[in-house]
Amino acid sequence: MTTPERTFRPSIARHRRFVAGIVIDSIGTGVFIPVSMLYFLATTSLTLVQVGAALTTAGLLALPAGPLAGGLVDRYGAKPVLQAANLAQALGFAGYLVVDQTWQIAVFAWLNSAGRAVFFSCYGVTVTALAAPGQRERWFGLMGSVRNLGYALGGLLSAVAVSFGTHGVYAAIVVVNALSYVAAFVLMRTVPNSRPEAGRDAAGGWGRVLRDRRYLSLVAHQLCFAISLFALNIAIPVYAVDVLGLPGWTAGAVFALNTLMVGFGQGVVLGWLGGRIRSRVLVAGHACFAAGYVLFLAADRVAALALAVAVVLLGAGSYTFGEILGGPITSTVAAESAPAALRGRYLALNQLAVTVAGAVAPAALSGLLSAGAATIWLTLVGVSALGATLATTIGRVMPAAQNRIGDA
Repeated sequence: MTTPERTFRPSIARHRRFVAGIVIDSIGTGVFIPVSMLYFLATTSLTLVQVGAALTTAGLLALPAGPLAGGLVDRYGAKPVLQAANLAQALGFAGYLVVDQTWQIAVFAWLNSAGRAVFFSCYGVTVTALAAPGQRERWFGLMGSVRNLGYALGGLLSAVAVSFGTHGVYAAIVVVNALSYVAAFVLMRTVPNSRPEAGRDAAGGWGRVLRDRRYLSLVAHQLCFAISLFALNIAIPVYAVDVLGLPGWTAGAVFALNTLMVGFGQGVVLGWLGGRIRSRVLVAGHACFAAGYVLFLAADRVAALALAVAVVLLGAGSYTFGEILGGPITSTVAAESAPAALRGRYLALNQLAVTVAGAVAPAALSGLLSAGAATIWLTLVGVSALGATLATTIGRVMPAAQNRIGDA
């Protein structure tokens, strides 16, 4: 066993432009996401229901894009497919400047959703190729940190811009986002294209991927982990403000706490975890998720307003620690468990679990929340327990999950 490196951050000297491209991409995304619905309501005559239906339709139609991209990555390498995803999203956001009908929103939103799905299908392959063995957890952790900080900065810029509330400001937000994808496309030109050699390892294609039962257990684990990740955007803010009746700034404080902890704490925690078995860290991550959910439920039993806010923030801290523990490890295990010649397909299937979770989470979590605090939080505790069980299972059957963090 090699000695785990304790450095908090991997060296990015040779890949500054790739990191810069990810930062610019995330800032652009952070600018638009908080105002996506507001933009269409302010710039078109469509209703909230019509806009929501168009965006949902686009998201569902984009589901096959990630798996299709996986085959292209295995054939042509990740770089050209990643750049195509950047251009698709740039075109999609440029199209938002001229839409005024439901079908037009659906078309350009499909370009954005499909481009995003393709991007994340290529992203893991690219990071795996750039990062040396033993440094992949730190690379995935670094990328998670910079994306979170980029989203936060973009969200801050968006909040300032929307305070003016003019049509021109909304258009400027869309233009900035479109240009961010063009800039990312240009920066990605210098990223090496890792194209696997065709051979016996490439035989079988998708049939081989879908018959790999060990990897399917990892995908099931990814689904559990992703469901918990979507709770932050969907359930926690609504629960804190509408159910508990806490001040509106509580939701913002939860997001700020999550962003700061992931952005600045990810590397520190990974350095501290060096040498620990990956599957056990995944189990600990699910335990932190579950502890956060129990604290959210406990906040419903607290009478004092200030104490309830404190309990919610404590729950958010525990929840975020689960995200910090699990995020880089799930990505690393998924990447290293795939044969190099089929890594595009394998990671596309793993990413599909995240996409499916994102599609079902709004309806599922909203329905659970409407049924009561105990229903949603105890259900999510159950999801965490299932995730921990699956993490234990893959720790027994997958060598990549049995490895220690930082081992080459």
